[in-house]
Amino acid sequence: MRARPTRRTALTAGALAAASPLLPAYAAEANPAARPGTPTDDPWSRVPAILARIRPPRFPQHRYDIRDFGAVGDGVTKNTAAIRRAIEACHRAGGGHVVVPAGGRFLTGAIRLRSRVNLRVDGTVLFSTDPADYLPMVLTRWEGTECWNYSPFVYAHRERDLAVTGHGTLDGQGMDGPWKSWRDPGGGQPADQAELRRMGEQGVPVEQRLFGAGHFLRPNMVQFYRCRNVLIQDVTVLEPAMWTLHPVLCTNVLIKDVDVIGRINNSDGVDPECCADVLITGCRFHTEDDSVAVKSGRDEDGHRVGVPSRNIVVRDCVFSGRWGGIAVGSEMSGGAYDIFAEDCRINPLDFPGRHNPRHPVFLKTNTKRGGAIDGVYVRDFTGRQIDRDCVYLTTRYSGQTGPYPAVIRDVRVEHMVHDGARRALHLEGLASDPFGPVRVAHCDFTGMSEPNLIEAAPELRLHKVYVNGSEVHV
Repeated sequence: MRARPTRRTALTAGALAAASPLLPAYAAEANPAARPGTPTDDPWSRVPAILARIRPPRFPQHRYDIRDFGAVGDGVTKNTAAIRRAIEACHRAGGGHVVVPAGGRFLTGAIRLRSRVNLRVDGTVLFSTDPADYLPMVLTRWEGTECWNYSPFVYAHRERDLAVTGHGTLDGQGMDGPWKSWRDPGGGQPADQAELRRMGEQGVPVEQRLFGAGHFLRPNMVQFYRCRNVLIQDVTVLEPAMWTLHPVLCTNVLIKDVDVIGRINNSDGVDPECCADVLITGCRFHTEDDSVAVKSGRDEDGHRVGVPSRNIVVRDCVFSGRWGGIAVGSEMSGGAYDIFAEDCRINPLDFPGRHNPRHPVFLKTNTKRGGAIDGVYVRDFTGRQIDRDCVYLTTRYSGQTGPYPAVIRDVRVEHMVHDGARRALHLEGLASDPFGPVRVAHCDFTGMSEPNLIEAAPELRLHKVYVNGSEVHV
């Protein structure tokens, strides 16, 4: 393998603390032509400005131990009301730290966070497997479509300055209780899933999309909805019922040094959806689905909301998920712009996973989704032993078709070193929607069992790309 320099934009304390205003509105961000730079510029020059806007919230030093509000850490007593009392007291007093103390296992139903509250998890939060403990319903987004459903296990709506931190554990017990069976044929979720998608496609008012009791849409683990200034740091998050960390329509999000372990189907690690200014750094993923999946809504409902994801930085992460490492889509009807990923490891020897990831870089859309993936920049990835293709771009995802253009353009993969896969490159475009500029440079792929497969990518450019020791060209 050829040695190559590691070029990084340093994440400094000053960058995180810099006093820059948050993005004032999403609408102005939706036009990719308005962003600085052109395809010939160095896109990484935009990263320092993104990082300067990402400022973790600060909290008063007041501490609210949940035991002082009646919580019992025996793993049996339900503490939903006690945790709620602690959060409300902290919020009313102007903010602080609600502490789940070390050494206890605190069983609970849904937790609803409030502004200026840091949920400090030093022990274990053990989430109930009884769906009734996640009622009443809340406004949520389920696989890219808005509805009212069971509350996510940790939820906030229209709050600001909030966090989940600590060296303890959020245990969703996703493999226990009913969650897995809901997804099975006849388990209820397939029918509800189809009904929700029908409602989204036909424009049924969101207030009439009522699921929850008697329905079977599995709740997400942690969802912050239309929030600002979000921090998730240091915690271990185990066994979600579905997607794990899911900020939606949020601005200024920092997810740092988090371990995510999930065995249930669709247990994505982090799904920033319709978010702006997000940093995901130092995290490790053992997931049954994508590790980091950037999303922006699904089909007609995604177009209705019409908010892209943009200015997202992923760095220094370990991917051992079953599908994508850094993924964009498939729910991306609002668009995804300026996604940066660097210095990540895929299935490394010192971090064995249960699965071999399938695609370290996975961009996926189709003509039913619409929207645009415009500006995905990946560099300094290293990896080993995956099941499929190192770089997989597809505008034919799931075989669905519709009336919208399927747009993937301005993709750059640089300084990637990988050993062991089916293919180095798999670009699966459409003749009607060929890929825009795709540049792969200074990459070394060894142990590839099949040749590259390139379809409808007339603007593909390769520079010093080696496959099994030989330089390859378009």
